[in-house]
Amino acid sequence: MSGRLKYFSAAFFAAALWGFMAIPLREIKAWPAEDILYYRIFASGILIWLFIFIFRRRQLSADLRHVRNLPRSLRKRLMWLTLVASILIVGNWFTFIYAVNHVSIQSAAFAYLVCPLLTTLAGFLILKEDLSIIKKISIGIAFISVAMLAQGSLYEVSWSVGIASFYALYLVAQRVIQQVDKLTVLAVQLTICSLLILPFLLWQHHPLPLESKFWLNIVVIAIIFTIIPLYMSMYALNGISSSTVGILLYVNPIIAFVVAVVYFHERIYVYQLLAYFVLFVAVFLFNWGTLRKVLHKFA
Repeated sequence: MSGRLKYFSAAFFAAALWGFMAIPLREIKAWPAEDILYYRIFASGILIWLFIFIFRRRQLSADLRHVRNLPRSLRKRLMWLTLVASILIVGNWFTFIYAVNHVSIQSAAFAYLVCPLLTTLAGFLILKEDLSIIKKISIGIAFISVAMLAQGSLYEVSWSVGIASFYALYLVAQRVIQQVDKLTVLAVQLTICSLLILPFLLWQHHPLPLESKFWLNIVVIAIIFTIIPLYMSMYALNGISSSTVGILLYVNPIIAFVVAVVYFHERIYVYQLLAYFVLFVAVFLFNWGTLRKVLHKFA
């Protein structure tokens, strides 16, 4: 029990940290969303490579040997998957940042409630993974909740679905990328992201932010809300199942909703409460089998 508890705690705190990410993002709301995206990618990439070179050089060498020994067709497939995943994570980060600062924090939080269901649907449609009847029903119920929210604000729901779709497809791509350390993969993806966004950064001719407030929050986002929770999630997978980690990820949007309503005083309407209740029913049904196993393990 105590052995599993440290992995369980790591997964929980990783998800909890992500739930508070809106706070530093709102601190730099005055800057364009694309600038926040660019410098978050650059800062995260630099810091992750520093971490790898200092603490994980042996794993990096093993990953390089593995890639070199792959057949040419598999190596080419890995390259394309990594490129696609890089584009998808840029899309996810940009839509999330824009939604938090210019739409609503609730729209961003709702996206990560829907995301696991969309990920399963994408796995079913793209990877031909099995999908049980109860999961099909739960996905159908989730779309009902999306339709309910759209009655109040189609604009917000569109952003929620966009954020969730980018991340769901990213996770599907990540699922296909096997036998390479996830932190190494992320570092390579951030390098590709940096190369992809560099022309846009140069073309827009935005002045380099000089305010310490901007850079302090960018570093906080890169370390506390990118590198640390990602590493804690990977550490947790050494001792508990991915399904358990997936259940704990729901802590993220729950905290984000609380932050939106309590800290930023965003209004919540009756139709939203009804839609969220319907979605929670869908999430409960979707995860019932896994949740029952998790509760049994820790009983």
